[in-house]
Amino acid sequence: MKSLVQAVVIAAAFAAPVAVFAQSNNQPLTRAQVRADLIQVEKAGFNPARSNPNEYPANIQAAEARVAAQNSAVGGVNTGSSQAGQAAQ
Repeated sequence: MKSLVQAVVIAAAFAAPVAVFAQSNNQPLTRAQVRADLIQVEKAGFNPARSNPNEYPANIQAAEARVAAQNSAVGGVNTGSSQAGQAAQ
């Protein structure tokens, strides 16, 4: 029994720094950041006043995808696929 308690204490000692490190980057958003995100999503076509509760998750996710595509350095969302040197089918 004593060895089990020691094992638990040792495991907790090793896990504690990992848990602290994992939580160090979770800074809360400021009011200005939330407002800027809302403005970006509204410019991408999402209107919270007209949202249908049944379609809400799909509508906000689509608007967030458009914002992410606009903000990415690579480009837009890839909706199809093709191989190099050949036309997409």
